[in-house]
Amino acid sequence: MVYKIFVGVLAVWFVSGCVAKRDSLSESSPVRFERNVLTTEFISEGVCVADINGDGLTDIIAGAYWFEAPHWKKHELAEPQKFDYATGYSNSFLNYAFDVDQDGWMDVIRIDIPGEAVSWYKNPGKDYSKHWDEQIIYPHFGNENPLMADVDGDGRLDLIGNDPVREEVIWLRAPKEKGDTKWEKFIISDVKGRATHKYTHGLGFGDLNGDGRKDVMVHFGWWEMPEDPKQSNWTFHHADLGRECAQMYVFDVDRDGLNDVISSSAHNYGIWWHKHTKDHFGNTSFSQREIYTEFSQTHALAFDDINGDGKKDLVSGKRFYAHMLYDPGATEPAVLYWFEHIERNGISAWIPHFIDDNSGVGYQVVVEDMDNDGLMDIVVANKKGVHYFKQSRN
Repeated sequence: MVYKIFVGVLAVWFVSGCVAKRDSLSESSPVRFERNVLTTEFISEGVCVADINGDGLTDIIAGAYWFEAPHWKKHELAEPQKFDYATGYSNSFLNYAFDVDQDGWMDVIRIDIPGEAVSWYKNPGKDYSKHWDEQIIYPHFGNENPLMADVDGDGRLDLIGNDPVREEVIWLRAPKEKGDTKWEKFIISDVKGRATHKYTHGLGFGDLNGDGRKDVMVHFGWWEMPEDPKQSNWTFHHADLGRECAQMYVFDVDRDGLNDVISSSAHNYGIWWHKHTKDHFGNTSFSQREIYTEFSQTHALAFDDINGDGKKDLVSGKRFYAHMLYDPGATEPAVLYWFEHIERNGISAWIPHFIDDNSGVGYQVVVEDMDNDGLMDIVVANKKGVHYFKQSRN
């Protein structure tokens, strides 16, 4: 009887193209997560993972600390500061692990409050008794979700964001040669007021027009990458890609040959995908499709294969006290969910699976096999602390 109910409900989803409002089918998934609390102290809204000390184990980095696997011993990499979750923010909004100087040790990139500096911290290699040397990459780096991606295809990750002082959308090319630490700036757009505010919400990088080159997008349009990405002022295309959001992902959701855009609301309710259509004259447009609207402040969104079925799934949750008490749903539980992507004959559905109600997300969600067991785990950092969710299977 339970199986028949499940099949019936799923059939309704596929016919309507929508997802269920509740997570009543979460119990049907063999995927389970065990929460590990590294700290309940508010230290960072960003988080990344990497083998910091070269012991072959994946460590967790959040703000001024790195947590050594497998017992999560806390080490300082910078001078810690105290942050009050109820009244303010941390100086660590996003973290990335990246070997900047190519010396074989994973360094840490920290993006401060939007509009402040983006810095990198040099991994000292073995001697972790002192704070790491800090170097400024760029003095004022904006957008609420700047990202790292290989813009020029050289195999090195670059930074994409904006310069709110010069009012430019920019990308910063990672150092090329071993030992070099200088990042080179290139201008995507210098049009004043076009996604150049330091608190601009939403940023994505992917091939939206199918020409084989990855484009840069915000919620009201996208810049088409030229043949040479170092060229200034990429062509901008206006497009309705929803409201202000967090990370944006390019993916052909309904397998119709046109890449769509997935995004989530930063300070309101909503996770969506935006269907890409093209008319007989070649004109393109986007229409919003709802994925889930049961919790607010989905200020971080990950897109990865959680259950190992070959299809990428979504992971998001509520960013606790994103604007303190000023956002819709601010006092609701800090939930964390993953959304299973199911596709049949070109029709997609996203099944919500509840993970936790006392963690949520910050500015990033990391999906990574932390313990090399072949199962993807989840790591988050926010005003609730730092949490590692280890996946298991029934």
